[in-house]
Amino acid sequence: MAARPITDKDRAAVKRLHKQGKSRNDIARAIKRSPSTVSKIAAAFDPPLTFDRAPQVEAATAVRKADLAARRAQFAERLQDIAEREADKMNAPTLYWEWGGKDHTYAQKLADEPTPADRRAIMSTIATAVDRSLKLVPPKDDGGSESRSVIGDLMAGLARDYAERNGGPPPEFVPEDQAAEDDADA
Repeated sequence: MAARPITDKDRAAVKRLHKQGKSRNDIARAIKRSPSTVSKIAAAFDPPLTFDRAPQVEAATAVRKADLAARRAQFAERLQDIAEREADKMNAPTLYWEWGGKDHTYAQKLADEPTPADRRAIMSTIATAVDRSLKLVPPKDDGGSESRSVIGDLMAGLARDYAERNGGPPPEFVPEDQAAEDDADA
């Protein structure tokens, strides 16, 4: 079976639909031709028509990523809200109830706060909600400040330990490279 020849009507339709921003496959469906035929028609124009949609695809991908980031941030906020509501339950009066006995009688008791087992369950819920929210939207603070704080705490603890053992503060420590600079300045 011979291929159907390309007509002027096909060429005009491809040019018109291309101007409308249609993709190659959309044009092929519209004119009831194969995508390869549409490509041949497009290549025959001077200048050739192209179906490079990389800029549009890139822009759409960026928008989609931004939308997903916003949704993750919103969901992280919801998880933080859950954690806060659960934390409020830690010391709140708690109603305990049960059905019991052969007559299935109902009994209830209002406790000043949840039982230790319930407090553990609440803490687990809080930890899970906070952990997941931090995974969705990690904090953007300076990790170096936390490291400096840990090192500062360590140094203060070592200084206290030295003072307790030796009856006074430790001598001033000057690193060797800084001592050499100080000697050169003098």
